[in-house]
Amino acid sequence: MNFVEELRWRGMIQDMTPGTEEQLKKEVTTAYLGIDPTADSLHIGHLVGVMMLRHFQRSGHKPLALIGGATGMIGDPSGKSQERVLIDEAMLRHNQECIKAQLSKFLDFDSDAPNKAELVNNYDWMKNFTFLDFIRNIGKLITVNYMMSKDSVKRRFTGENGADGMSFTEFSYQLLQGYDFVYLNETKNCKLQLGGADQWGNITTGTEMIRKISGAEAYALTCPLITKADGKKFGKTESGNVWLDRKRTSPYKFYQFWLNVSDDDAEKYIKIFTSLSKEEIEGLVKEQAEAPHLRPLQKKLAEELTVMVHSREDYEAAVEASNILFGNATADSLKKLDEETLLSVFEGVPQFEVAKSEIEAGIAAADLLTDKAKVFASKGEMRKMVQGGGVAINKEKLASYDAVINADSLLNGKYILAQRGKKNYFLIVAK
Repeated sequence: MNFVEELRWRGMIQDMTPGTEEQLKKEVTTAYLGIDPTADSLHIGHLVGVMMLRHFQRSGHKPLALIGGATGMIGDPSGKSQERVLIDEAMLRHNQECIKAQLSKFLDFDSDAPNKAELVNNYDWMKNFTFLDFIRNIGKLITVNYMMSKDSVKRRFTGENGADGMSFTEFSYQLLQGYDFVYLNETKNCKLQLGGADQWGNITTGTEMIRKISGAEAYALTCPLITKADGKKFGKTESGNVWLDRKRTSPYKFYQFWLNVSDDDAEKYIKIFTSLSKEEIEGLVKEQAEAPHLRPLQKKLAEELTVMVHSREDYEAAVEASNILFGNATADSLKKLDEETLLSVFEGVPQFEVAKSEIEAGIAAADLLTDKAKVFASKGEMRKMVQGGGVAINKEKLASYDAVINADSLLNGKYILAQRGKKNYFLIVAK
């Protein structure tokens, strides 16, 4: 597999230094990509870079995932208008372990292959570097004029987009990232740095440093910053980032994010975020054009990513959970849901708390859904709707207005799902 050709048809190349493609054809090459360790999970904004590393390894080359421990303690000014919150070493190590576990879903770290992936942390080589040594040996390599010419620096200095200037700490970031490339070039024969388009300035600073120190050739390749078809930022929802950690974003919500992207975005994202072949994707695009209402692109995209990030079981549970809300699922399907998925599916629906002891003792449905939980304004209204077959408890139609609800009706020993009509759901929580 030719790495550059693979990225090209997937729409994943923004800029590339001359000679990059020739270098990759010539020999097995080592490349690195930096990952910010300021959280204990990656989010889907990181996935473009992670997929670049995945394609790189699948092309026979050796990927290095660099955890920016030292640089994460400073904060990259690229694309930011304010300075970052800094983290300590204990938090850094915790975050690193969590991130490596997530990266292992995409990269081979454990085999005996000569191109197995490695995780490195720039804190390990920066922590003993004194300020005087750094300024004397590294600072002299790059002029302030060169550093000021970079877009990420210029925007902050001119106050563009509400930027509040730049501290010396952040100004030095470019030198630190450049030195990472120098160090990896010297110790691991790393000749290529990968990153997002906003990293071009920092990456080329590294290639310039290597040229000045050893005269060796070093290369840079960046991918475009991903946006949605409507121009809005990719990866953000109303509730914030879509995370890879299931505790932050449940597998059901993760699946739903990909399932609900627009047709235009689905065609773009399936190239970027999956390892499906060109032929498979072209087949799906054709299917989508012929029957867009079936949404084969979104379904395949959601499947591939949910299986890769979580598991096949999580994907199947997410599909079943979706059917509960949007299809004709049965009570049995509902009972299979774990608490996490149940709450994800019914997030935002009205909730009522009822004493668990009252439910365990047995309570008439009419009392439960009018007096204890205001699903209906009156018992008369409820009676009429029950007679019309429009009331369900846990996806089973309520046959009688005064049917008794007891502990057997509790999902996960705690919840009852009431349904008024086709689309009005209510969650009763037994406390």
